[in-house]
Amino acid sequence: MSEKTSAKEPEGGAKTLLGRVVSDKMDKTIAVRVDRLIKHPLYGKYVRRFTRLMAHDEDNVCRTGDLVVLEASRPISRHKAWKLREVISRAEEKQKQVSEGSS
Repeated sequence: MSEKTSAKEPEGGAKTLLGRVVSDKMDKTIAVRVDRLIKHPLYGKYVRRFTRLMAHDEDNVCRTGDLVVLEASRPISRHKAWKLREVISRAEEKQKQVSEGSS
């Protein structure tokens, strides 16, 4: 009974989603595409569906193409109710193809 708990995490922790950044043009906000598979009710084939979510990126660390984990949070603005938890993998930098052989 002498155990102190400052802040309890909800049962199972906060809800998280895995997605790919599709836009980072806003300040402290990223647009993330979250893919899911649903089974067609009649034919039984799995169909790929996606949701585009706005998420809060406090330090502007994400770039387009990054694989990220989002965490549910209180509503931050009209469209944002998710926060960036971590960046799983970075997108490859687009390198300019300089043709050295042609003049």
